[in-house]
Amino acid sequence: MSEYKYKLPDVGEGVVEAEIVEWHIKAGDKVTEDQHILDVMTDKATVEIPCAVNGVVKSIVGEPGEVIPVGTEILIIDVDGEIPDDIENTAEPETKEAPKEEPKAETPKAEPKPEPKPEPKPAPAAAKTAAPARSNGDRPLASPAVRQRALEADIDLADVPGTGPACRITHIDLDDFIAAGGRFVSRAERAGAGKARRMGKEDIKVIGLRRKIAENMAHAKRTIPHITYVDEIDLTALEDLRAHMNARKSDDQTKLTLIPFLVMALTKALPKFPQANAHFDTEGSVLTQHDGVHCGIAAATPNGLMVPVIKHAESLDIWEVAAEVKRLGDAAKAGKCTKDELTGSTITITSLGAIGGIVTTPVINHPETAIIGVNKMQTLPRYDREGRVVPRKIMNLSSSFDHRIVDGYEAALLVQEMKGYLENPATLFMD
Repeated sequence: MSEYKYKLPDVGEGVVEAEIVEWHIKAGDKVTEDQHILDVMTDKATVEIPCAVNGVVKSIVGEPGEVIPVGTEILIIDVDGEIPDDIENTAEPETKEAPKEEPKAETPKAEPKPEPKPEPKPAPAAAKTAAPARSNGDRPLASPAVRQRALEADIDLADVPGTGPACRITHIDLDDFIAAGGRFVSRAERAGAGKARRMGKEDIKVIGLRRKIAENMAHAKRTIPHITYVDEIDLTALEDLRAHMNARKSDDQTKLTLIPFLVMALTKALPKFPQANAHFDTEGSVLTQHDGVHCGIAAATPNGLMVPVIKHAESLDIWEVAAEVKRLGDAAKAGKCTKDELTGSTITITSLGAIGGIVTTPVINHPETAIIGVNKMQTLPRYDREGRVVPRKIMNLSSSFDHRIVDGYEAALLVQEMKGYLENPATLFMD
């Protein structure tokens, strides 16, 4: 039997280290060549690591959450027979060393034993918890009516805690004492009577994609001075158009949601504001403005927030945008997005759907310079041109910008430009 030491392989694309996310094997398990044994995280992509040989797992090195360099030994496998020549064996031959003689331990000198001290006698248990001490002597303060009630109930007022001035016993104090079965009850205990305390807690190690999200969010907030601009959009006409288009779509066309219309509005508006469709390199002080619109769509998945990217959205029609939104969203939720599909965005749209609230302050997806936040749509009363109150479908856009690159005035103009297209949706389809 040979011993094979498996090192973290090079996963490509210049990756020099990876984070252990999950082991799918344990010591003692039989493994086969190409078996999926480990998930590691590189950048925002999870990579499946296969086994290189057939054998039995002897030991595993590395816990979930550890970041290890490529080439680090992560697994030792006992292999039957010789290891194939085409597989590099990093195992070193075991050498047995002669056992070293351990120095004889010196016999400790006996120290005089201290004389046993008599144990203190336990205090006799009190039948009742004593009430708080009073500063007005041994006689408790109480009104004649309270004293009469205590006398009739055969209660010694010295046992009743008083909450009034100078520990005066009130009728409420007497009621609480009687309700507690003739024992002292603290205010905190009385306030929580009948409710069980929840004492459990759980420590959860933040690893994998959630750790990467946390790092990216912290970096964005730490390095980018955000300015958030909020404006109200009347989507009544757009919603009518969307319903009409969905009713007439063919079977091979994807149902239209609001997101494709927002993407279309962005592709129309951004040529006038190229600084919002850009990456800013803080260290080199270089702003890279993009002609093509590579629109990231923030998606909530079981594994955390992911941002799949619609590449060159400006070249797609609304049905093609809708199909890409659905395809990428499904892939993200299933954890099947490729690294290329999760990188390269130049601006991002983030939406919480029906639970989106009325205002949000979205965090920019570094190194981008802008993010468009979508809030929930509500039917609200608004005045029409004749001064009549009418129901309208209203939604707020909450958009954040890198204030180093995009001035507040420019941010407002960009959102107003989008508003014009969304409130007059026919213009989205005009050249």
